[in-house]
Amino acid sequence: MTDAVQQRYARFADHEAPGRSALYAEWAAGIAADAEMRDILARIPETHRQPPLVFAVTRMLGAPLEGYPTWRAFVLRNADRVVAECAARSLQTNEPLRLAALLPVLSEIEGPIALLEIGASAGLCLYPDRYSYRFVDHDGTLRLGLDPADGVSRVVLESRVDGDLPSIRMPNVVWRAGIDLSPLDARDARDRAWLRGLVWPGEEGREARIDAALDIAASDPPLLVRGDAGEQLDALVAEAPADATLVITTPGVLVHIPRAARIALVERLLEHPARWITIDPPALLDVWSPALTADGWPGFVVALDGSVRAAADPLGAWWEWRAALASDPS
Repeated sequence: MTDAVQQRYARFADHEAPGRSALYAEWAAGIAADAEMRDILARIPETHRQPPLVFAVTRMLGAPLEGYPTWRAFVLRNADRVVAECAARSLQTNEPLRLAALLPVLSEIEGPIALLEIGASAGLCLYPDRYSYRFVDHDGTLRLGLDPADGVSRVVLESRVDGDLPSIRMPNVVWRAGIDLSPLDARDARDRAWLRGLVWPGEEGREARIDAALDIAASDPPLLVRGDAGEQLDALVAEAPADATLVITTPGVLVHIPRAARIALVERLLEHPARWITIDPPALLDVWSPALTADGWPGFVVALDGSVRAAADPLGAWWEWRAALASDPS
């Protein structure tokens, strides 16, 4: 089992962390070469042993953002707590910047909107109308700025746009709800610390953005339901206001659902009297219109009811409008 830990952490150190977090690369490389540490991590269930999850747990428990020897000493002192907390946690990346890639699709839908997110975490992607947007060119030149009705938000989402800029407007969201296996409360200090811990060291500005988004969510909490989407979806859909357009979003969550359950959930989403917006790897689903392959497709697919609208960075840092594909597959 420790061999699996060694391989996973060596791969993370060599291929996943470089360019994004030098500190996480150092920690992972240290583990890959450290039999005592690998023995500790091998006690964690395999599905809860991902490097970003383990690192976030240690930070939540108080590990300093220092070099491997200091971090290693902390884990050795707190091994039982680290193992137990990792077993109880899962990755819950709650990145509001994803809304920068989803906003053009939301702009196609007539409001008012009842917004329901699957895999909502703390619900930070349920406030597209409370954030400011700055869409820029490669050189940083502003192409379009949008703000809430009451002025510039504390959360400003800057995203690079490649190619054409479609018509974009702020949505009118009148109801916000989400489903999550372990929903987080933006008002809870421990849950806030957990989300901050999921930000990799070196990701400039991201922690401040999430903190500000947590403040917005805490001031007007969404309806968050604990449970499996397959079991909770129908009941929550029934609570949405009848005079609003129901929009169900699955930004980045479907990849974490086992294949059979994922296929069944997507079939149900397409059957509901609702619009469905998602952002997923191109090879994850076979509902895209037109059909896509991963070869040559940049980033993830942003789609409306399965119809391809854009290519995008998984976390929304850039996007490219490709809606013409749906009407002209050639």
